[in-house]
Amino acid sequence: MKSLKVGIVGTGYAAKKRAEGILADKRAELVYVTGNSPEKIQDFCQNFPITGLDSWQQLVNKEELDLIFVCTINRDHGAIALAALEASKHVVVEYPLALDFSVAAAIISLAASKNKLIHVEHIELIGGLHQAMKQNLPDIGNVFAARYITIAPQREVRPSWKYHREMFGFPLAAALSRIHRLTDLFGELDTVTCHNRYWDVPNTNYFRSCLCNAQLLFASGIIADVTYGKGDIFWHGHRTFEIHGDQGSLIFEGQKGKLIRDQEIIEIPVVSRRGLFAKDTTMVLDYLTANKPLYVKAEASLYALKVAELARQASKTGQVVQCN
Repeated sequence: MKSLKVGIVGTGYAAKKRAEGILADKRAELVYVTGNSPEKIQDFCQNFPITGLDSWQQLVNKEELDLIFVCTINRDHGAIALAALEASKHVVVEYPLALDFSVAAAIISLAASKNKLIHVEHIELIGGLHQAMKQNLPDIGNVFAARYITIAPQREVRPSWKYHREMFGFPLAAALSRIHRLTDLFGELDTVTCHNRYWDVPNTNYFRSCLCNAQLLFASGIIADVTYGKGDIFWHGHRTFEIHGDQGSLIFEGQKGKLIRDQEIIEIPVVSRRGLFAKDTTMVLDYLTANKPLYVKAEASLYALKVAELARQASKTGQVVQCN
């Protein structure tokens, strides 16, 4: 069987991890890369045996390519994925699939009509922390509440796409895994409320910090509180995921977990996050070459994006938004 010819849009961390995974697998051949600056494209090509191209438009229309990985600015994900599918390529996108829910829905519909793969990377679902949660969830009885907090301090914030309102997007869409973890565990929602705040750089679309908090009421009655913040307004980092049931609680702080039940505290081992991009890449190639199922459906990512969009609407109006 001939190897799949692959192109990458992006030159950052995720793109490098994708390149490493592709080069390690004989079923794929890494051919082209493009990025947002000639210097970064050149640097990438010095590290990997690959040809640099001037634009993503040029890359997606290369006839010899079978598969394209989209690992670039959030704002551009949707346009690149649509163009790649129109050019009859299989597509893998680092979340979010698009910042606009309607665009993401159109991408999934187009992939189905073209009989092409659209895979949205959600490596948090195959990571050790999430798997430990799912494995131990039955031990705490009927879940009634969850809380997920991510605070990332950043001193001397410099202008970059990750601190740009349009390029990064609404925080809970840009950091979609915060929503997707919860929908994967607890299913569909009933209502969403949300508050969002930026600390802006004057006279620009850049911000120094953001803080977004949403309360999700699931159809099952579970209440989940999600907080995402980053930037120079914060002085202490915090990453905690708590799930509370009527027979115990699961507490994960960083990569350490514990089950609290009755009078006992049981430590929960969590497998390292290392190698998840490579695992995801292998699974994509397994699907395309051997028709093995993927760990996540694009529709599940789309639902999480819908929740993020409803949270954005709630933050604008200050009102409770229905999810059905």
